Amino acid sequence: MPGVLVDVDTNADLAAALDGIGPRLQRVRTSRGLTLAEVAELAGTSASTVSRLESGLRRPSLELLFPLARVYGMSLDDLVGAPEFGDPRVQLRPRRRNGRIVIPLSRNPGGVQAWKIVMPLETGPGERRTHDGSEWIYVLSGRIRLIVGNRDLVLGPGEVADFDTRTPHWFGATGDGPAEILSLFDRTGARVHLPEAGDAA
Repeated sequence: MPGVLVDVDTNADLAAALDGIGPRLQRVRTSRGLTLAEVAELAGTSASTVSRLESGLRRPSLELLFPLARVYGMSLDDLVGAPEFGDPRVQLRPRRRNGRIVIPLSRNPGGVQAWKIVMPLETGPGERRTHDGSEWIYVLSGRIRLIVGNRDLVLGPGEVADFDTRTPHWFGATGDGPAEILSLFDRTGARVHLPEAGDAA
């Protein structure tokens, strides 16, 4: 029977993470100024259970950790300090806004922000918005209606729009079904420039 290969470093990382959960839970609780009794009441458990988790006398389980993550307003991975195990992939966290699924593709709050937006079919234009910045959108699939100022356009797959967001604007899926776009937003108002064929590298 072939042997099983064990990644010693991975097991060591996992053991270290498990050993560190108790002290981490205690730091999170005290940083929020909560007592054991307060956390226990909010999490629907007993103060002794929370105390034993923090001291390492009680083995952490999903059944115990999920309510604590909810109480502290943290993801489970952040609460326990889960190791990444060298995974280079960006962990995307989709959000739902006004019926649309918004997926952040970058972590750059002070600069250009990249998003993938999945939009359901909409019956008509919504409220036009204005704010500082500029936006560049690329249609991945479906068709979108874009209103910028007095311009009312329909864009299909592969088409691009670039506009000043200080101008009243709105866009949404139109036609036969939902649409997907890539959006680049720069709060400073700098316009996106894509090199043309033949431009110097």
